[in-house]
Parts: sequence; structure tokens; C-alpha cells
Amino acid sequence: MKKGQVYTGIVERVEFPNKGIVRAGEETCVVKNSLPGQKVSFLVNKVRHGKAEARLLEVIESSPLETGDPCSHFGLCGGCTYLSLPYEEQLQIKERQVKELLERALSKQEESWQWEGIKGSPQPCEYRNKMEFSFGDEVKDGPLSLGMHRRGSMYDVVHVHDCKIVDEDYRRILKAVLGYFQAMGTGFHHKMRHDGFLRHLLVRKAARTGEILVALVTSSQAPRGGIYGQQGDMGEIRALTEGFCQCLLELQKRGELDGVLTGILHITNDSLADVVQSDRTDILFGRDYIYEELLGLRFKISTFSFFQTNTYSAEVLYETAREYVGKAGDQTDACNRAAGDTAVESSRPGRGKLLYDLYSGTGTIAQLMAAAADRVIGVEIVEEAVEAARENAALNGLQNCEFIAGDVLKVLDELTEKPDMIVLDPPRDGIHPKALPKIIGYGVERIVYISCKPTSLARDLEAFLEGGYRVERAVAVDQFPWTANVETVCLLSKPDAGHYN
Repeated sequence: MKKGQVYTGIVERVEFPNKGIVRAGEETCVVKNSLPGQKVSFLVNKVRHGKAEARLLEVIESSPLETGDPCSHFGLCGGCTYLSLPYEEQLQIKERQVKELLERALSKQEESWQWEGIKGSPQPCEYRNKMEFSFGDEVKDGPLSLGMHRRGSMYDVVHVHDCKIVDEDYRRILKAVLGYFQAMGTGFHHKMRHDGFLRHLLVRKAARTGEILVALVTSSQAPRGGIYGQQGDMGEIRALTEGFCQCLLELQKRGELDGVLTGILHITNDSLADVVQSDRTDILFGRDYIYEELLGLRFKISTFSFFQTNTYSAEVLYETAREYVGKAGDQTDACNRAAGDTAVESSRPGRGKLLYDLYSGTGTIAQLMAAAADRVIGVEIVEEAVEAARENAALNGLQNCEFIAGDVLKVLDELTEKPDMIVLDPPRDGIHPKALPKIIGYGVERIVYISCKPTSLARDLEAFLEGGYRVERAVAVDQFPWTANVETVCLLSKPDAGHYN
């Protein structure tokens, strides 16, 4: 294939995360965002070492697997990949992707391992408990829009009023906020010019408690114009944000929300980067956090706290991880205790276990594992997440959880105790290459690795194999229905455990 040429072909399969393998004659090419069985036209934009990559131009014929577009934004919004497929078909694609990646990574493992398939989300639609919407326009110099970025674009914003991965409260809030700022004639923040007022709208809704937190993110510039760095009139900004607050409260007053607004915030962000962060946060109504419940425990979630975006599937994920941890040191009975029983029975025979939860975030896993160990030490680099973890552990009456703020790579040099079990839940890029030998060097009997990116997991597993570990079991968990992402849980064991280097 030649760069710059247009071809047509049939999508044979999709590799993780969204790489359609398209056959055109005797050659194949990677075309992202295509589905198995589709006939597509594509423009080759890269050829390297005989491998071609291309941009999808048109779906000429739909796949026999497609059952229609249940969302009017599908193909425009960059959020969903598999929305036109039946859910069971999507699960099969993700399962095949993860299994093939693990099989290649474990090809040198002599011992057999158990592949346990994929666990679907208990609620495949309307599952998101957090969304970050962007202000912008759908076309250049068009009217104000609020929603998600158009697929392949950093600038165009699609108003996703029909989004199917959030519930009706999100859609009503989205519509009301957009209508309010359109009526006020407020402009959005331009990424290239670095001027304008409106930047993002962050919405969190707890699936179990129904509590809703809404945060408007703006620059500090004049709402009706101004150049970068020009401070807006505080009275004008205050009046505009108070009107925004009242707009949302009216929704609740009219009974149009199923959940309960517990917090409305105004966040000022003058960063040049297109990220949701805070230079200053003002509470317009209520408080700056919500409460969520997960497997019998209660968690306080602030504006920027990390929490799994699918509460329903997170319970499946963490129950799976807890059951895998239960295999370590014959602790199955401890792990199968009722989730709400948080008592620590240090005198019980077979207890006295120390568990490391590395990349612990807000400590969700550590707290859910608290009944399986005498002590749990969580390590997380984000200090705000560590503070939230400590607060949530106290909220749940867990006295055997300790949380350390710091980079796993450095903290491991400071910890002198050898753990009995390790749970890993690293970011998408996986474990830092320099941290891997330190983790392997503990020589613990079992490690549970939770991954949100199977390609990173596959790479790290090769290092564990070289370090004397083997994979016993693995399972995929669909934490993100309709998107290309998937979680994986692996149980690793070391036959000659006990050698602490």
C-alpha cells in the first residue's frame, strides 16, 4: 500500500483498543474506529516497515453484526466505539482481544493457566457516574455548544443530548446549562487564542445514593469577551454563576431530577492546557463532595477524586479481585465475609497478613481488602487521593489501613517490611520499568494485578515471568460498555515464594 492512496476493504477483526484490521486484496491495513464485517474506504497516512495505517473515510456497507445506532451522536462523538453492536457481540470482541494479548505474553510459560472469559457490566447503559463536558462550537464560529469532542477533532464540540452511557439527570443538566448560557450570550474559552470564559462542566452522580455534584469550570476572564490575562469584572462573573446555580436548583425544584443536588461549584482555571483543574473553587450551593456506596462501604468523593466511573461494574471488578486475593495464604474464608463486616480479627489463626495496595488511588481496593489482611498499606502519588483514602477509611471504621503519599518507585525503597500479598492497580501505562524489579524482588507468593489497559498488562507480565512468577488465572471485566476499553484481573503466583531480595 502507498501513502496518500485511497483503498476499500473488509474489516476482518478488531485488535485492542480500536484497531480494525482491514483486508484489501492481498494486503492488510490498520483502520481505527471500524467494526468487524464492515466494508470501508480509507486513506493510507502511514507506511512503516511494511505495515500500513489509515484514516477511515466512509463505511460503504454496514457489518452484518450491527443492529442500528441507538444514539443519534454515534460516529460523531468520540466516546463510543461499539454502540451499533449487540452488547453480547461487544463482549466477545473484548474477550478475544484480551485473551490473544495474554496468550502471546504467556507463550513462554510452561505451566497452564486458566482463562475465565469476560464479565459484563450489570448495567450496560446509563452507567457513568462522572462526565466532563466541554464548551465550544460544533462548527467554526457556530453557536455555543456543550458536550463531547467530535471524533478526531480537538476543537469541535457535539451537544450529546441523546447520550446513552449517562442517565436522564445528566441529559437534563446538560440541556439546562447550555440553554442558560446561550440565553446569556456567554462565550467559550478558545484553546488556540486563550481567550473566552466557559471551559468545562463536570457532573458526578453517585449510582447508589443518587447524590449529584455539578462544577462549572471557567477562566477568570470577562464573560462577554476580553483578551488572555484580562481579569473579568467580579460582579459580572458572580451574577452569571449565581444564575447558573439557580438554573440547576430550578430543575430540582420542578422535580425534573431523579437524584438530589448536593453541591454546585464554580471552578476558576486559567491553565493554558485543556484540562479540568482548579486555581480556585467557590461553593455556590451545598458542599464540594458526594457520598457513594460500594460493596457495603461508604466513600466520600470530592470534585477531583478518582473513583471508578461505573459503580455497578466496579463491584464486579472488586469482588473478583477480592476473591483472587482470597486465594493467597488460604484467606478465601476471610474474603468471602460480608462486605459490611469490617472488624479486624488479628488473633484469628492464619491471619497476620500484610497486604500492599500499590497505586491505591482513593483507597477503594485497600478498604475492600481490609478484611483479608491484618494490615493494608496503600501507596499513591496523588496527595489529594491519599487524604481521601484516609478519610474514607475512618468513615468506614477501618483501623488497619495505612496510606502513604508518594511515587511507588521511591516509596518501595523506604518500606522495610516484606508484604505477604500485593495488589497492583497501576495507571494506563502500567508499572514503571524501574519499579517492576522492586515489586518482583519481594518474592511474595501471590500478586493480583488489575489493569485498565491490557497491552500494558501484557508487557508487564513478561517481566514477571522472567522474575519467576507465573499466571494462574485471568479474567476480563467490562467496566466501560460501548467504548474500546476493558479491565483485566490476573492472579500471579511464585512457586519458590519467600525469597526477599
